[in-house]
Amino acid sequence: MPPAMPGASAPEDQWWRTGVVYQVYPRSFADADGDGIGDLPGLISRLDYLADLSIDAIWVSPFYPSPLHDGGYDVADYRGVDPRLGTLDDVRALVAGAHQRGIRVLLDIVPNHTSSEHPWFRELLASPPGSPAWDRYLVRLGRGDGHQQPPNNWPSVFSGDGWSPLPGPDGSPSAWWYLHLFDTTQPDLNWANPEVIAEFEDVLAFWFDLGIDGFRIDVAHGLVKDPALPDDPAADAPPADPAATGDDDGLLSERRTPYWDQDGVHAIYRGWRAIADSYDPPRVFCGEAWVESEERLARYLRPDELHTSFNFEFLKAGWDAERMREVIDHTITTHAAIGAPPTWVLSNHDVIRHRTRLAPQGADGEPDLDRGLLRARAATALILALPGSAYLYQGEELGLVEADLPDDARQDPAWHRSGGTDGFRDGCRVPIPWGGVTASYGFGPADQSWLPQPPAWAALSVAVQEDDPESTLRFYRGILRLRRSQAALHDGSLSWIPELEHHPDALGLTRQGAQGPGVHVIVNLGDQPLHLPAGLGTEVLIGSSDQVVSLNAPDQPEQGSPAQTQAHLVIGPDTCVWLRG
Repeated sequence: MPPAMPGASAPEDQWWRTGVVYQVYPRSFADADGDGIGDLPGLISRLDYLADLSIDAIWVSPFYPSPLHDGGYDVADYRGVDPRLGTLDDVRALVAGAHQRGIRVLLDIVPNHTSSEHPWFRELLASPPGSPAWDRYLVRLGRGDGHQQPPNNWPSVFSGDGWSPLPGPDGSPSAWWYLHLFDTTQPDLNWANPEVIAEFEDVLAFWFDLGIDGFRIDVAHGLVKDPALPDDPAADAPPADPAATGDDDGLLSERRTPYWDQDGVHAIYRGWRAIADSYDPPRVFCGEAWVESEERLARYLRPDELHTSFNFEFLKAGWDAERMREVIDHTITTHAAIGAPPTWVLSNHDVIRHRTRLAPQGADGEPDLDRGLLRARAATALILALPGSAYLYQGEELGLVEADLPDDARQDPAWHRSGGTDGFRDGCRVPIPWGGVTASYGFGPADQSWLPQPPAWAALSVAVQEDDPESTLRFYRGILRLRRSQAALHDGSLSWIPELEHHPDALGLTRQGAQGPGVHVIVNLGDQPLHLPAGLGTEVLIGSSDQVVSLNAPDQPEQGSPAQTQAHLVIGPDTCVWLRG
C-alpha cells in the first residue's frame, strides 16, 4: 500500500498540492477580434465558463511576441505580449478577472531556448566570434576539415541535426555552429553564463510583480548541457515506435543524455524557488521534465526546488490495469519520500488527445472513438480521485478527438523537418467549438480559424453540451464540483481494495481521510461487466458512464443458515465509479 500524502489538507497558499489546473492554448481557445486566432480578450470573455468548471487555476501557454515558428514556444520578448493576442493591459485584466472568480493564473516560461528573432540572437549575428553576445548561446566550431560537420551528434527533437552553421559575412555557412535541440529558429541558451541566469530571474520577477501566480516551465530538464559537449552514444539508434506510447513528436524521450536531465539544472531551480518564496503569497512552479525514472523526477521536487512536475509515466501507461497500478504506487511512494504531491495529466498541447489515444481498434481497423470517449471519461475520473493535483487540457471536457488535418494545414515544425513522418501536434491544437453549425463554431465572430475544425465538432460544442445532462461537459462539471466537496480526496490516504488488488481488468482503491466518510474508486478496464464486492456499498457518488447498475444477489450462507440477499453494483466496461466509503 502506498503511503498517505503528507500535508494534503493544506493551507490556502499550498493550493497546488491538490488543485486542478486547466491548460489554455490561447491561439485556439477564443477569438475576440475575428482574425481566426484566439487572443487574451477572447480568454477573458470565457472566464465565467472556466469558473463553472470548478477549477483552481489556468495555465496559459505562451502569448509572448513570437514569429510563431513553433506555436509561440519561440519567444522573441519574454516581457511582452504578441500584438495579435493582446496587450500587457489584457494580461492585467485577465489576472484581475480570474482572481475575482477564485482562479489563479500560471504562465508558460520557455528558458531552454529563445527565438532566433530575440534581440540577443540578433546581436550574436551582428557580433564577431568570441564577443559576449556569443556566450549567451551554445556556439562551437564544427568538426572535420573546414569545420563543415556539426560539433557533435546531438539530434533535434524535431528531426535532423541539433546544430546548424551560423552564417558567415557573405551569408554562406561559417565554421561556427549553434545548438538548437528543437527548430533551427530556437537557439539553445548557455545556462553557464551568469547573464542568462540573471535575465530569467528578472523575467520571473516581472510577471510575479504583475500578479501572476506561477509558471509552468517548458523543457525543464533541458537547460544545462554537459560542458564537454560529448557525443550521445545512443543518438543514432532507431527511434522508438510512436504507436507504442502515443508519442508522435519525440517529446517523450526520457533517456538521460549529455543534454537532458543534467544535475546542474537543480541549482537554477533553487534560485528560482527563492524568488517565488519571497512573494506573499508564494508563487508556484510546475515543471515539464521528461526524465528516465520517478526517482529522477523527485529530484526536481525537493523542498527548495519546483513545487510540482507532470507525471508523464501515467500518461503513457495506456489502458492497462497492471501498468496503471504500478505507476500509481511508484509515483506516490517516490513523491511522499520528499513531501511532494504527484501531478497527474492525460492530455496537453504536445500529445495525442486521450480520447483518441485510448480508443481501441474497431472492426474496421479505425479507432473506436465511442469507446475512446468512455475510456477518456473513466481515466479522468480516476486521476481526479488520486492524491495530488491534476491538469486538464482545453477541449477534453468536450470529449474532443485528435483532429485529422490535411498536410497543407499543418504548422508543426517537426512535420516539415521530418518530411511529414513526425510532428503531428497540430491535431490537438485545433480551436475548440463554442456553438453554431458552421465553422468556426463560435470560436470567433468570423467563420475562420487558424487551423481547420472538423465538421463533426459542431455536435461537440459547448452550446450543444450545455443542454445535454449526459454530455461530457456536464460530467466534467459534476465530477470537479464533487471532488471539491469530498475531504477524503484532498487529505486522505490511498489503499487498494483487497478483492480487486490483483484483478487483471480492474482497479479498485479507497481514499480515506482522518474524519468523515471515504471514497471508493473502481475502474473497469475490461470488456465484460464487473461485479463489485457487496461490502463496498451501493451509494454511487458519480459514474463516468451510465453503465452502473445495482443488483440483488444471494450471499454464500454458512452451512445450515438461510441464504441472505444483499445489493451489489455491476460496472460496465470502460467505466469508473466513485462510491461512498
